[in-house]
Amino acid sequence: VGLALVATGIVYFIVFGHIALPGSSTKGGETAQNLLEHFEKIYGFDSHIHEIDVPKKSKIAGLALDELEVDYHVQIIATDFRGNTYLEPPRDTVIETPCRLAVIADRTSLENFIREFGLKKLKELDRFTETLSPDKAGVAEIVVPPGSSLIGKTGRELWIRKAYGISNLAIHRGGETLSRDKHNVGNIPFQAGDTIISHTRWDALARLEKNRDFVVVTTDYPREELRPHKVLPALVFFLIALGLILFSDLRLSLCLLIGAIGMIVTGVLSVDEAYRSVGWSTVFLLASLIPLGQSVQSTGTAAWIAGQAMFLLDGMPVWVVQAAVAMLATIFTLIMSNVGATVLLVPLAVNIALGVGASPAIFALTVAISTSNSFLIPTHQVNALIMGPAGYSVKDFIRAGGIMTFIFLAVSLPMINLVF
Repeated sequence: VGLALVATGIVYFIVFGHIALPGSSTKGGETAQNLLEHFEKIYGFDSHIHEIDVPKKSKIAGLALDELEVDYHVQIIATDFRGNTYLEPPRDTVIETPCRLAVIADRTSLENFIREFGLKKLKELDRFTETLSPDKAGVAEIVVPPGSSLIGKTGRELWIRKAYGISNLAIHRGGETLSRDKHNVGNIPFQAGDTIISHTRWDALARLEKNRDFVVVTTDYPREELRPHKVLPALVFFLIALGLILFSDLRLSLCLLIGAIGMIVTGVLSVDEAYRSVGWSTVFLLASLIPLGQSVQSTGTAAWIAGQAMFLLDGMPVWVVQAAVAMLATIFTLIMSNVGATVLLVPLAVNIALGVGASPAIFALTVAISTSNSFLIPTHQVNALIMGPAGYSVKDFIRAGGIMTFIFLAVSLPMINLVF
């Protein structure tokens, strides 16, 4: 039964995930959109990324990026060839076909480039969706300070893209923006006070913040400090937490807390980082639901609701009664713990099964499985845990989880009767 449910869930999200799941609404995405609007307003050039499909027999094959960028005033920030994606490729990279190119250019230059080589512009990013996502890369402002070793040198001389991981889109100097569509930006010597508008990976930008040759103006971008030397303690305490969950009687929350404390003690993350990682909205959500579920159970409200529901189904066919038990268990698990809902409903389900001449074991199993059918709203601990990091809202759960709830019922009930 479990295997059938897992397979169905995977197929559902593979086929309908793009419809059921929300689009990117992370802070990184919002920040990137704000930055694009800022650059268009302040510097007056389009920094949107376009994905270009290059056919196999295109005459662009064999040409270097540098030649294309200089002659056609485009900036090629990524290439995809034979399934391998290269971000901020060096200027001496030679085009091999068929491939995809990620290009930043003004409308006129882009149209001339596409027309010259018989290329095709896709409506939206396809192969570069992950590589160029707002959480991984974007456009940034970098200032050349007095005393920088860049002064008097050009981007071409410095191999700036290869050495620093930044694609120079424009230079703002003395109130004027020297953009690629009007100037050969790579051949302009840098001066103190120049603002370099560039496309870069966020990890490369984080490294530039530590380089005295640059002053990074863009600070509101997704960043993550890498600590590769902490991999071993992180892995050890992850396995400890997982082992406690699988092989001990400790509560799930306590097992995870032990793992988290171990990572703080060993310096995998600091206390401040741990606090920032907590989804406090999730904490208050669960803190409110726990007393609600306990009150519904302890006052007898849940038992009364269950009894009234079963009274209305008196005389119905067995499969209708079983489906009603499954739906009742699904509803209860949205406001109660799945353990509490199971303990409450299993005795009732057994009595109902005896009354309608059905198998008590099948009805008890129906309750046990249906109390895990908690996809509709983020009241289950697992749903609540992923709600914050994934940027989901209650509406997102209702849209994706509502369909999943009915699919769960439609698959679990026939499988239970088929197997048992």
